Amino acid sequence: MVITPNFHFHGDCEDAMKLYQKAFSGEITCLLRYQDANPQDYVADSRWGSRIYHGEMLLYGIRIMMSDLEPAEAENKPESPPLSLVVTMDTKEQVMEAYQAMMEGALIREQPQSTTYSSCFVSLVDRFGIRWEIMTEQTLQ
Repeated sequence: MVITPNFHFHGDCEDAMKLYQKAFSGEITCLLRYQDANPQDYVADSRWGSRIYHGEMLLYGIRIMMSDLEPAEAENKPESPPLSLVVTMDTKEQVMEAYQAMMEGALIREQPQSTTYSSCFVSLVDRFGIRWEIMTEQTLQ
């Protein structure tokens, strides 16, 4: 299991990635735009097509994830904290077990589903207000 910080931006994720790349000699390892996402995962709003759907960087060997919030989320700042913790598990069963344990009193942001970058992904804000994304690892094609 790996826990990874995930930063959420209001349309300027790519600029932030470039800044972190320059400031910390970071390596951008993944850059997926909304327009490139699998349509079954997300149908891109034309205003957000070129924004970042899922990005990853290595900063001094530490994996950081980041993305631009969807338009509806970006307008609802209190329910979209700018940071979440991503827990990457080995199996779908482990994801579901963690999800079941966390869901009492939680705000479920995204039900368990397959995405462009994970075979099983769920997002929630726990009863303490912490945003979690629990997922399996899946290599982008």
